[in-house]
Amino acid sequence: MNAKRHPAIAWLEIVTGIGIILFWIGFFTIGLAPETPPEGYFVFEHSFPPPDCMLSVLLIIAGVFLLKGRYCGIVLSLVASGGLMFLGILDASFNIQNGMYAITPLDTLLNAFINLWCFGFGLVTALVLGKEAVAR
Repeated sequence: MNAKRHPAIAWLEIVTGIGIILFWIGFFTIGLAPETPPEGYFVFEHSFPPPDCMLSVLLIIAGVFLLKGRYCGIVLSLVASGGLMFLGILDASFNIQNGMYAITPLDTLLNAFINLWCFGFGLVTALVLGKEAVAR
């Protein structure tokens, strides 16, 4: 088993972790919220910064350990992948139930990309690195 065999996952974890942090900076500074958000939107969104920050730190640390070839990078990546999949499904569920995908084309693209990225990248990471962890 060689954790260094997955540099693409490692770099994507680091970029994803930084991207999540940048999203929240943008949300609270330049206003990434839709002009006409559904009822409860801000209550829902304001519950995410603490766990998202924890997930971001976890993704960055996992990515760094993967790049260094450390087995703990695989373990931490698997934990982060579960967090990403949960985040993607939870956010998509809210968006579907509250018409968030139909507000504007830009909102549709942004929300769909974020949801698909979180779930898809989380799933790919879990499958690839889960296989690697089992092989050990």
